[in-house]
Amino acid sequence: MPHSLVLNLIPRSPIYPDFLTGRHMHALFLTLVSAVNQELGDALHEVKTDKSFTLSPLQIQSGRMNLTLQYQHSKPIPAETPCWWRISLLDDRLFGQLTKLWLNLNPQQSWHLGAADLTIASIQGTPQSTQPWANACSYQELFDRASDSNRTLRLAFTTPTSFRQGKYDSALPTRECIFNSLRSRWNKYSGVELVDFSIESIFPSAFDLRTEVSNDYIGKFIGTVGDIKYQIMDEVTSLQIKQLNALADFALYAGVGRKTPMGMGMTRRL
Repeated sequence: MPHSLVLNLIPRSPIYPDFLTGRHMHALFLTLVSAVNQELGDALHEVKTDKSFTLSPLQIQSGRMNLTLQYQHSKPIPAETPCWWRISLLDDRLFGQLTKLWLNLNPQQSWHLGAADLTIASIQGTPQSTQPWANACSYQELFDRASDSNRTLRLAFTTPTSFRQGKYDSALPTRECIFNSLRSRWNKYSGVELVDFSIESIFPSAFDLRTEVSNDYIGKFIGTVGDIKYQIMDEVTSLQIKQLNALADFALYAGVGRKTPMGMGMTRRL
């Protein structure tokens, strides 16, 4: 069962840009895990590929939800500024092992993000009208609820998204890159088999994309942001349509492409 959790955070001291990188958010997540299960925190730290969680960059709370998220900060976030941070867990066992953290939330406890202190005011784990990133649904429910007739798949890449192709990265969101990435993560964690799966019928019909450069990593990370609409063409079975819709819905939890545990590749269906 994948979970998309939104943590509402309050910094008690200014958070400087140097501590708002993907590496620092990744370290904060491992700190949270280790606080309730040191062995699990150590194990997650050792995993180098195909991690069972994704993280967002830290976001300043605002009255509206933009299509793209802020993934770099040029100025410090002042103390007492309401912020939010999305954590998605693809493996239900991981959520269960962290139950103590969710149930024993202490809004007075300080956590460290670099030199800054912050507290967790609340955690949202169900859909909210003002927060589209909070949700939870079993893999079977995701599949059962997926449409078997909707031929339009529109996805928004809200942080820079890039894909490994051979020795190099590509920021171009082809059908192969997007849906093979989603299918790989679905197959690893869902236990729901996709039979007679095919992407040959998917074609881009409209897009509003641009490349963005993140300096959050060693060297530059170049990815795409924006949205793209894919259309399912030709004579395909209702089962194949259902599978593609299930994967498009799954994007909320899994993200696509590289560096999803460090805030990149955050994707959701529109």
